[in-house]
Amino acid sequence: MPVGFWNDADGRKYRAAYFERFPNFWHHGDYAELTAHDGVVIYGRSDTVLNPGGVRIGTAEIYRIVEQFPEIAESIVVAQEWGDDTRVVLFVRLQPGHALDAALERRLRDELKARASPRHVPAKILAVADIPRTMNGKIVELAVREAIHGRPVGNRDALANPEALDYFTARLELRS
Repeated sequence: MPVGFWNDADGRKYRAAYFERFPNFWHHGDYAELTAHDGVVIYGRSDTVLNPGGVRIGTAEIYRIVEQFPEIAESIVVAQEWGDDTRVVLFVRLQPGHALDAALERRLRDELKARASPRHVPAKILAVADIPRTMNGKIVELAVREAIHGRPVGNRDALANPEALDYFTARLELRS
């Protein structure tokens, strides 16, 4: 368990990141299992699993393909509650001089379908100018997921660039 964050003298950002979800209990966001011999197996981030139509998809499966495109600087993928299910939404930050046009979207969809599965193909692909991240540089899928649903993001103080969440809130493209 980390004991604090750099440049967080009063510990406010640290507490927001690890103790807001369950007051007085540390919550780190990873799936873990206690073994019969008191060991711990860490399986990975609980907020990095998508589940459209009951099919479990790890976000890394999508990132591995999408971020090989020279036009893409980085990406973030989240599940959007949609009807009685969820749908996959991919946000991309493009390299300078590139645009998210129909041809690039088609190439992304085709590559995801061919190299992963039809379930890995996002329902929506949208461009953003920045992607929010923690103080140590990790992208924050949970914060983006809350932002696209119009829910408050509880760990804004733990973000290095909380203003990036503005690129995800109230997106008209996510209403259809």
